[in-house]
Amino acid sequence: MDAAQGLLEELPDGVVVVGADARVQLVNAGAERCTGIPREQLLGQDVRRALPLQDTTGRDWWSMTDPFTGLATRSGHRERLLVLPGEHEVLVTARYVRPARSAPVQRVVLQLRDTEARRRLENDHAGLISTVAHELRSPLTSVKGFTSTLLRRWERLSDAQKRLMLETVEADADRVTRLIAELLDISRMDAGRLEVKRQVVDLAGLVRGQVERAVATGQPPERFRVAISAALPEVWADPDRLEQVLSNLVGNAVRHGAGQIDVSVTPDPDGDGVAVVVDDEGEGIPPEHLGVVFTKFWRGSRRGGTGLGLYVVRGLVDAHGGRITVGASPSGGARFRFTLPAAVPDFVQLPGTPLLDRRSGADRRQLRLSLPDGVDERTPAAGTPGTTTGAADPSR
Repeated sequence: MDAAQGLLEELPDGVVVVGADARVQLVNAGAERCTGIPREQLLGQDVRRALPLQDTTGRDWWSMTDPFTGLATRSGHRERLLVLPGEHEVLVTARYVRPARSAPVQRVVLQLRDTEARRRLENDHAGLISTVAHELRSPLTSVKGFTSTLLRRWERLSDAQKRLMLETVEADADRVTRLIAELLDISRMDAGRLEVKRQVVDLAGLVRGQVERAVATGQPPERFRVAISAALPEVWADPDRLEQVLSNLVGNAVRHGAGQIDVSVTPDPDGDGVAVVVDDEGEGIPPEHLGVVFTKFWRGSRRGGTGLGLYVVRGLVDAHGGRITVGASPSGGARFRFTLPAAVPDFVQLPGTPLLDRRSGADRRQLRLSLPDGVDERTPAAGTPGTTTGAADPSR
């Protein structure tokens, strides 16, 4: 019994055990902290008077639940927010212990938790709503303003003015779409329902595509340097999700970095997959912030946006069975490095069947995108920093 009592004292949550006579038999230290009531005032007392719990409308919780003489089929109550005198809130879960089915209650075990964790969750939700509202207001205001101008002054606007307004509307619509996609991904990740649709992907082509888009939006081609190994293992992944990851990392390097942006794709030296590294020459990320870069709402110093992009990136890489790290690039800027395994999914290789050549057949070849003129593309040599040697990554 002493050992059991010792374990109860170490529990972070409060535990109160009540006998069939409704008197308190056991109270641990967590219950004292949670309720603010010394155990001497609880032990041996009628729990209905010692812990006069009420719901948020002021109704007596013990009268409503009636654990001792109520329905014999009940086994307890799920966690509920209840109130003690003095408006002290506490989260309560009840468990009814019966010696047999439908037998009278032998003991009632109460688990008590402080509401601090709940408040933090509510604050996170409030922060998310505030951030989303702020991020949506700007593009929607722009869309509303430009569409109203186009409708009312169409005949008086030049073709160049119309084109500029429509391009702005399209860009703002894309911004809203990306934000909604991030929110949906966060919801799926938090609920454990994020799915990836695996297929053979041309990772090198996805990287070239991201650089091509950046150049198309006005970035100088000479700002990018792409290094892709000649022989890469076959990777099964969700191309849409990987495009989302690359778009976020390359976009961050463009917006928050400076100077040259290096993107390399090489075999992972520590596994049988691939490693993708994105380096920039900006100010980098302070060492004290490296541990929170992939958390919700992290923006860093003088960095805009919702602070959700990198949180989504980590979730997508994790969903593929990969790993992402952040550190300092050789030039002092930021380095993001993620790996993807090269394992073939179970649904492709069935037990007892020969391994098929998935790269054969014209219908299975993938189009190789070419980089815009001016982009420096090279094949990384063995031992080149940031490509094939893991020791060059300071975040490892």
